[in-house]
Amino acid sequence: MSLPALAVEGLTVRHGAVTAVRDLSLSVEAGEIVGLIGPNGAGKSSTLHAIMGAVRPAAGAVLVNGVSVVGRRPEDVARRGVALVPEGRRIFPGLTVRDNILLGGSNRKGVGRRVLEADVDEMLGFFPDLARLEHALGWTLSGGQLQMVAVARGLMARPRLLLLDEPSLGLAPLIVQQVFRIVADIRARGTTVLLVEQNAHMALSVADRGYVLETGQLLVQGSPAQLWSNPQVRAAYLGGLATTS
Repeated sequence: MSLPALAVEGLTVRHGAVTAVRDLSLSVEAGEIVGLIGPNGAGKSSTLHAIMGAVRPAAGAVLVNGVSVVGRRPEDVARRGVALVPEGRRIFPGLTVRDNILLGGSNRKGVGRRVLEADVDEMLGFFPDLARLEHALGWTLSGGQLQMVAVARGLMARPRLLLLDEPSLGLAPLIVQQVFRIVADIRARGTTVLLVEQNAHMALSVADRGYVLETGQLLVQGSPAQLWSNPQVRAAYLGGLATTS
């Protein structure tokens, strides 16, 4: 039996006196899209930062392909095949689209510039809306275009596991749909995805399984169908809409 791409066991994260995540356990199997959903302040981003090594957990274990990464620096976790696309995009406004994407390959030691430039070309092919903008500066882009640059930059690291933090935040509905089609395409390319989202409808439309957080604790987990049919989850996060197939 193969090891999960990611296993989080009994994770507790504190920010000073505030406990952001309490005793959380979750897993992501290779090839899955798993949604981590919940309202603002539920502890979703803190969970990603603990996985990536940006914050050290107060308790618990984080295993990537069976290897503990607790206490490792973010660049060490990245070398294990994990990439984080953070909330808010964080694109360099004075750099071109091409150069912003190129920066995503900076952790790939020993890879020459020619290979990296070829990988940027591949990313521009994967995101056709960006190809015509490769020489545009970051500050000229729309929110949806910035999100695509952020995802392309994350994929430049050639991750086996991609952590996406609120990719739909602040985007218009049509752009949100486009972003989530890209998420599905990323999995089709062979990349495992842990997707953090407040937009439960869209997250569950692409996820194989989901975990719902509330005030730092796991409320419920299951398949999208199970979460859609849970009255507590529907009332709190899904607007009480009818169950979808």
